[in-house]
Amino acid sequence: MAEQTQGAVPLSAVIADAATGVALALRGEGGPYALSGILRQSDALTPAAIRVLGADALAPYAMDHLGASVGADDEAVVRQTLAAYPPGADASEVSVWSYRGLVEASHAFLPGSAQHWPPPPEATAGWVDNDPWPKLSHRVSQLAALALPGLAPGLAEQLATRTDDLARGFVRAVRRRDWLQAAGLGRWLARLPDVSQTLGLDSGLAFVRQMGGGDPRVMLHAVAAQRFYGRGW
Repeated sequence: MAEQTQGAVPLSAVIADAATGVALALRGEGGPYALSGILRQSDALTPAAIRVLGADALAPYAMDHLGASVGADDEAVVRQTLAAYPPGADASEVSVWSYRGLVEASHAFLPGSAQHWPPPPEATAGWVDNDPWPKLSHRVSQLAALALPGLAPGLAEQLATRTDDLARGFVRAVRRRDWLQAAGLGRWLARLPDVSQTLGLDSGLAFVRQMGGGDPRVMLHAVAAQRFYGRGW
């Protein structure tokens, strides 16, 4: 998605601020969370920022207890995003899965009747079986927001057959100091069963959080792995 500006504020800064707000909410800090409070419908960059964050924009609503009720304004900004950025016929698998994850999260975490939300688009997953491990790791890290509890269960089941390859990708990302990829892979590994203890996932996620925590999206992934799956510290 191309960089945009509204005045002097680039899209990357809006995404960073929103990711920080989500991470704070997952840590139980920063007051009650409201998506419409950090990304307002009147802001022209809001749909693009939510599209990049995907289901993570709704991650605090997946917690066992909410600091605030979900309101109509939260629904409105999500509907605005879903209408503005549906995946086209030539969209990549990552784009389709990301959009699907946001739709699934809307069904799961926002109020209202399911028929008022668009149906999740069909998303293929043959790449999970066919991609070599470096390419698989890259794609999976881009889909870290789908690692929320209950989302994309079919994808999670397929990825569970390739935990060793994802672990290889995690180690390589750490060695290359690619903290965003490492955090995304570590978050998925936190959800998946039968990850080898020899990987040292908890200490690895803690290291990624320490080294890359200046990037709000790295922090978000690390906090989500700890908040929902108890991995890292």
